[in-house]
Amino acid sequence: MRVIVISLVLTMAASAVWAQQPAPPTKTYSSAADVTALLAKAKADHKDGQPTVVENILHLAPYNANLEYRTSVGPAAVHEREAEMFYVLDGSATLVTGGKLAGEKRTNAENLSGTGIEGGTAQAVAKGDVIIVPENTPHWFSAINGTVVLMSLHVPRTAAAGTH
Repeated sequence: MRVIVISLVLTMAASAVWAQQPAPPTKTYSSAADVTALLAKAKADHKDGQPTVVENILHLAPYNANLEYRTSVGPAAVHEREAEMFYVLDGSATLVTGGKLAGEKRTNAENLSGTGIEGGTAQAVAKGDVIIVPENTPHWFSAINGTVVLMSLHVPRTAAAGTH
């Protein structure tokens, strides 16, 4: 019985340590050269069949600005507690927002993913475009024209967000 209890305690302790991944260090500035290097890293890290490679540009908890290097259509998403802003750095794609997730699955406590979107509004996006997707809104890059490179920023929203 003692061995079982000790094993259980050790397993729980190891699980707790493993679950506590360190947050990325605070980074509030990236130069154009830094972003170019992140893009080169994303291209080098890209594997066949992998729709998106993400590299962190900036981090100031709870905010993360990421470079997204997309070469093919990936899953659709809903972020239940944060809006997401995209700035298209290069390339073009079709972004669908609204509608309903197809093949919906819970990714984690605050996000859903799906195989696509049923309904919704399609919008062609290209270099220089800026898009904001409100929280709880399905969104999906349904077509990628070659590659598209994005800067994405997740913006946590509170219950009082949007009120003055």
